[in-house]
Amino acid sequence: MAMKILIVNDDGIKCEGIKILARFAKTLGEVTVVAPMQEQSGKSQSVNFRTTIKIEKVDFMEDVEAYAVNSTPADCARFGILGLQKKFDLVLSGINKGFNLGNDILYSGTAAAAFESSARGVKSIAFSTVHFTYENALENVKKAYDYIIENNLLDYNDIYNVNMPLNPKGIKITKKTGYYYTEQFVLAENGEYKQTTDFIPLHGDDLNIDVDAVMNGYTSITPMTIDRTNLSAFEKLLEITKK
Repeated sequence: MAMKILIVNDDGIKCEGIKILARFAKTLGEVTVVAPMQEQSGKSQSVNFRTTIKIEKVDFMEDVEAYAVNSTPADCARFGILGLQKKFDLVLSGINKGFNLGNDILYSGTAAAAFESSARGVKSIAFSTVHFTYENALENVKKAYDYIIENNLLDYNDIYNVNMPLNPKGIKITKKTGYYYTEQFVLAENGEYKQTTDFIPLHGDDLNIDVDAVMNGYTSITPMTIDRTNLSAFEKLLEITKK
């Protein structure tokens, strides 16, 4: 039986990256696309409980059922799973134009859609690539996905964050690092403030870290979890509070 795959993103349903991901997913099974009407980058896992949400069925690609949602990536995942009431085998999120590395995943709508899907019981993979082009993206997604399947990674974890440079040297299993660029608030002429980012990568050569692996030319595959409990602290606190 063919896999049933849900595809979401945060760059919007008209973005080239989601079309590339859908073309790849069609080689795996039946594809449904649910994506924002407009770009929703940086919305993290926010959802809309306060107002109604406009959702339209749209023409997207042959043999692909698709919906445009006037809300966040997390709401796209929620509508796909809860609204359509389909049983999906896998959720693919992306392809994001720009890496989601280190603490970027705290803000990323691409990663958040994968988190939301996993919370709803569906294994998920988020894909991101360089910010300036989708060149080689289809080939790189296929290589990363094949690596995940061949090594049975989905048997060990439900969510993976994949970042793909333009011409990867190979693939590395990595862990998340912190911030890898500098940021600041800048006073604008109208008296308001704008947040700016200095994209000078702060990285080294530890290929077990997502930023280092990608900046040194490797695709990084990072296992992620929605559990924010500090388990080591939890066990220690249980121990000391029993005394």
